[in-house]
Amino acid sequence: MTDDILFDRENTLAQITLNRPKALNALTLDMIDAMGERLTAWETDPSISCVLIRPAAGGRAFAAGGDIERVYRERGNPYIAAFFWNEYIVNWRIHHYTKPYVAFMDGIVMGGGVGVSVLGSVRVATENTMFAMPETGIGFFPDVGGSWFLPRLPGRLGVYLAMTGGRLSGADCCAVGLADAYIPQERLDDVAELLANLDPGVSRETVMGVLDVFAEKPPAAKITGQLAQIDRLFAAETVEEIFSALFADTSEDAQKWAKIMATKSPTSLKVALEQLRRGANMTLAEALTMEYRLCQAFCADHDFFEGVRALLVDKDNRPIWQPSSHAGVSDERVASYFLPAAAGELTFAPPMPRDPTEA
Repeated sequence: MTDDILFDRENTLAQITLNRPKALNALTLDMIDAMGERLTAWETDPSISCVLIRPAAGGRAFAAGGDIERVYRERGNPYIAAFFWNEYIVNWRIHHYTKPYVAFMDGIVMGGGVGVSVLGSVRVATENTMFAMPETGIGFFPDVGGSWFLPRLPGRLGVYLAMTGGRLSGADCCAVGLADAYIPQERLDDVAELLANLDPGVSRETVMGVLDVFAEKPPAAKITGQLAQIDRLFAAETVEEIFSALFADTSEDAQKWAKIMATKSPTSLKVALEQLRRGANMTLAEALTMEYRLCQAFCADHDFFEGVRALLVDKDNRPIWQPSSHAGVSDERVASYFLPAAAGELTFAPPMPRDPTEA
């Protein structure tokens, strides 16, 4: 068992604590596997009322993503297929968990951290919450169920988040349906104490009643004042048309969003836009199956590893995308990312076996 993730129990409350603060609680394969095992055991334990996931005290992040630097080092190895396979299975299990699954989204919530929080039944935002899906900036795509939940946000907000990696505050998350309650960080321990005294078999509604004791009206959400502009500027069905709309708009926000999008992988932007179009009509299981195809395609191509190199490893912030232009990313190239993965199709069965050569 790794100390990067801790499990304990207080009366009827089972608790997961993400304990890798120096790495902003980025999820490793060990953490994912340990979480999956505990969730399975707790789900059938009649003495447990609900599960709580939270970051260890004192850190800046709930979880800022997956352990992408390890994935970068494992290029070409079976570890990569196992990492995403097992992560997506845990994401699916969280969404379908038969007991209330409560996430204290206190701090940075990005990438892999979104998959173990937003997909749960009870999401708590705080004054420290900072939500984002910035994957197109590292030559990847918004995964961990992004195909499913991003198209279901108001209007074209999901497209905006995928294209720009835009950040949302805790108040923003409450306003657009990514969080169910806004509770100050200093009251989270009090919430956990009450949750620990619930009777087994409680409903989500009962848990929400506990949150209501401490919930506050969030501050004004900045994103609500931007939704009409986002709906207009991100309405197009192609990346090129979105750029045209942004460049034609003289507002400060539009120009800022255009500059941000111009730094993203052209392949990632086009694949992500198609991903969200398809995901709008999928179940979560179908979306995650599609995402497994996508992740294996990205891991077999250039931009993902180049993006990680430039932004996280060498940190020169100068990725060289291939193709380098949006015009160079053909419809045929985009379609190829959605073909069945060489590692096999994702099925919601036991975790993929580890690479037998792994230390």
